[in-house]
Amino acid sequence: MSEQGGTPLVAVYADESCHGNGREGSNPGGAAGLIEFRRANGVVERWDYWVSEPATTNNRMALRSAIEAFRVLSARGKSLRIVFTSDSQYLVKGATDWVHGWAAQGWRRRGGEVENLALWMEVCRASEGHGVQWLWVRGHAGHAQNEYADALANRAAATQTSSGGRVASEFEAWLAARRESESAIREPAAFPDGASFHANRSLPRISAERR
Repeated sequence: MSEQGGTPLVAVYADESCHGNGREGSNPGGAAGLIEFRRANGVVERWDYWVSEPATTNNRMALRSAIEAFRVLSARGKSLRIVFTSDSQYLVKGATDWVHGWAAQGWRRRGGEVENLALWMEVCRASEGHGVQWLWVRGHAGHAQNEYADALANRAAATQTSSGGRVASEFEAWLAARRESESAIREPAAFPDGASFHANRSLPRISAERR
């Protein structure tokens, strides 16, 4: 990856799914995302990723959607500016607020144990070296990239498959099909403006004894 003007900028649109979330029994889930990168010539390249679990929750899969994105993006060993968009308030609020308080309190919260602690720590570890701007978007509201990530996550949950890293995106074909079906879908969000990028506070570093 390369971008004129400094650290490369990447956009990630992630979503999660859990079929039967909150019900008793084993509820299969999926986490997925669409990664976008704009070349110097203005062409936007896209990749997909997805993972699944046979028995999980929406919150677990929201965290996995971030972990897998950071793992994919860290594979080349470069520091990136990442605009990470999700419709999970649990993930976005946690990453921009709650996690700092938990870390300051010895990875506990006032009510007791931190839910999904191991995954939160993995989000922190996986994001190291990158500047991340976390954004929340309302789900199921016609946002093209979010709707696509939702479709990937639901497919992963249903088929219990994994992409094994990043793969060529099918976003354009999916979008064309949605338009033909006259579904309520907006135009894709424009690639983020690097000049307005503002990273949130870096996630806490995980001490050596917790690694």
